[in-house]
Amino acid sequence: MSRQPDTVVFDFGNVLIEWDPRHLYSRLFSEAEAVDHFLTEILPPSWNLEQDRGRSFADGIAEALARHPDYEEEIRAWDTRWHEMVPGPVDGSVSLLQDLKAAGVPLYAITNFSAEKYAECLERFPFLADSFRDTVVSAHEKLLKPDTRIYDVLLTRNALSPERTVFIDDSAANVAGARDAGMHAIHFTGADALRQALRDHGFPV
Repeated sequence: MSRQPDTVVFDFGNVLIEWDPRHLYSRLFSEAEAVDHFLTEILPPSWNLEQDRGRSFADGIAEALARHPDYEEEIRAWDTRWHEMVPGPVDGSVSLLQDLKAAGVPLYAITNFSAEKYAECLERFPFLADSFRDTVVSAHEKLLKPDTRIYDVLLTRNALSPERTVFIDDSAANVAGARDAGMHAIHFTGADALRQALRDHGFPV
């Protein structure tokens, strides 16, 4: 790609807001092995992705309870205590986002997120609601990163040129998906490194 990007596209989870089920389940189980078992066998990542794909939390919880009724309290906590998995913003990322916004950089977002929890997070974290010209939410589109079609939704809906956009995500697979869609992409490892990477792309931060 030879064209300089002028538009930035953010992921949400673990780029702008922290998300880790262990924050919750380390409180519900006394041993790390029990947490590991629950998050790999009872509610594995593949189960959570179905909410991100558009399944309701009610249906997801019901499906899990049918498989593991002996874990009812812990399964229901994924919904009722979900916000304990999200302790707050990622250090330094919000100030970087605000710097980009103040500089007039066009900002967008693509996030794998359930519809219900996305709506709740917009209220809890107002900067997610007022920073972006458009946000593509996986549950709304019934598409998940790194499927290139979800990046194309953003590009087509907003008439963006992929070679003029840079996408940021903490997942290497999602970064690869953005590159397959023709975008520049940065693998997020921390706010300081991201700031430098954006400077290297010519952004005024």
